[in-house]
Amino acid sequence: MVMKTDDIIQWIGGWLSNRHQRVVLNGCASSWSRVDSGVPQGSVLGPLLFLIYINDLDDNIINKLSKFADDTKLIGKATTEEQVASMRHDLLELGKWSEDWLMLFNAEKCKVMHFGTQNVNSSYTLDGVSLAVTGAERDLGVIVDSDLKASKQCVKAAATANRILGMISRTISNKSIEIIRPLYKSLVRPHLEYCVQAWRPHYQKDIELLERVQRRATRMIGGYKTKPYEERLQLLGLTTLETRRLRGDLIETFKIVGGYSRLNKLDFFSMHNSVNTLSGYNNRLPKY
Repeated sequence: MVMKTDDIIQWIGGWLSNRHQRVVLNGCASSWSRVDSGVPQGSVLGPLLFLIYINDLDDNIINKLSKFADDTKLIGKATTEEQVASMRHDLLELGKWSEDWLMLFNAEKCKVMHFGTQNVNSSYTLDGVSLAVTGAERDLGVIVDSDLKASKQCVKAAATANRILGMISRTISNKSIEIIRPLYKSLVRPHLEYCVQAWRPHYQKDIELLERVQRRATRMIGGYKTKPYEERLQLLGLTTLETRRLRGDLIETFKIVGGYSRLNKLDFFSMHNSVNTLSGYNNRLPKY
């Protein structure tokens, strides 16, 4: 069945209308209260409806505005006084929009992060509140550092993975390969690879920090503790985390260059105009 636009609007309107809620604590419930605004928390349509509501937030904005549900970021260059003035103009426009639509920002939670050595590190205000400066901030589960290094994210990922490994070691008595391997792949390794293409470590200390988690996991299996790490990986059908990251980079590159991603390939790569990149190599081949 194909729904028309009017039907969809009426369906969403019916879903949002005449809603009531109450609080239940230890079996005791409050009286029902009518809910006249907002969207149900935890719903699939909630973030979408919120984005529709704030769709015009970037009107009159000079710099780039990134919106994801209730997380909004203003991004722009700040190496000259003119660029700083444009950022302050955008913050003023955001403040006006929030007052007009009764969607006030919590300025106490808004922060400024300066990137680059040429950044003039100016101060900014929102709704009359001076914004605090931060050196690292968590964004969608990934720690973004002002120096763009991944060390803090690696420490966080390794710590989380090690805690889960410790829980598995304490609660699972059967340490066979049939038990530990699927538990590691489903509960532990995802924490070491979440959004890793955005924070891929390049320092050897960070690479080793993550790899030690997998070393520990493979030693937990009965009879594997004394075997070399490479042999354990071969027996388990696993590869090093660095190899998996390289594979992920290649897949992401293929998606960007091949047009299978929304990202613009020219933002990441300089494309060569030559159609025969092996011509020089072919000229050096021996003739038979």
